[in-house]
Amino acid sequence: MVNTVRMPRQITEEKLVTLYKQMWEIRFFEEKVDEFFAKGMIHGTTHLAVGQEASAAGAIAVLLDKDKITSTHRGHGHCIAKGADVKKMMAELFGRTTGYCKGKGGSMHIADLDKGNLGANGIVGGGFAIATGAALTSQMKNEGYVVLCFFGDGASNEGSFHEAMNLASIWKLPVVFICENNQYGMSGPVKDMVNIDHIADRASSYGIPGEVVDGNDIFAMMNTVDEAVRYARNGNGPTIVEAKTYRWKGHSKSDAKKYRTREEEKEWRKKDPISRLRTMLVEEEILTEEQADQLKEEAKKSIEDSVEFAKNSPQPELDTLMEDLYA
Repeated sequence: MVNTVRMPRQITEEKLVTLYKQMWEIRFFEEKVDEFFAKGMIHGTTHLAVGQEASAAGAIAVLLDKDKITSTHRGHGHCIAKGADVKKMMAELFGRTTGYCKGKGGSMHIADLDKGNLGANGIVGGGFAIATGAALTSQMKNEGYVVLCFFGDGASNEGSFHEAMNLASIWKLPVVFICENNQYGMSGPVKDMVNIDHIADRASSYGIPGEVVDGNDIFAMMNTVDEAVRYARNGNGPTIVEAKTYRWKGHSKSDAKKYRTREEEKEWRKKDPISRLRTMLVEEEILTEEQADQLKEEAKKSIEDSVEFAKNSPQPELDTLMEDLYA
């Protein structure tokens, strides 16, 4: 095991290697989607999480198979970390029938109930009620699973945030609320949107723990979320975990990022979560430089394969337009 950092009990060296490859899969997936949107090959919109790989991979790494998550509009990383099939994800973005929603949901609506992914959500703050309801189900049916509810800094100002926090708190529901604070809600910096230093400070208003963590440090993410998950599973109720991170890309594909400086972006790129993990794995002799490069190439190939799968998948027929709709 790693000597220089404190690791959750269930994390092995093999798991760390898997996480390293998984983080590259997340990044390559996002970069490929960015490329295809720029070329007009994928339509609608998308929100990329390049630079935020550790907050997704690290948080989900400490879950049991039966545990569940709710995701966000910036949710590709969560889906991959919870075991989603990248071929079905890519096919969904290409609007193909082999996608998770048969090509009708697009980037913001990927779900995989078999893997415990209750769904990404195009509505800001839309996952709060779903996660809290799922946690209530776990409690009432004594099913023993915990729910991770991912949300962004902007969603913390939605009414659904406060309603969910209050309900989860008073009923001690097994849910962990994970705020991926990437410093900007669309084009506005967090400091202009809230009058507190940390969004996790709001936890005290509901009598629950609030933790602030370096969201680009996968070990810090695993340790903090592991403790919060155990706390919830033991019947103590929710925790807010605020992961301080940064999105390298714009808010969405139409965002030119004119509201922030090149210097700021450069400083955050120095905190690249994948590079940090690679450095540790090599220094601890868990991987050689060559092995790390090989895993990176394997991750890249898996995404290239997903593109070929999507391109070769059929488009939906016109007469299926009204199928699978609920309104």
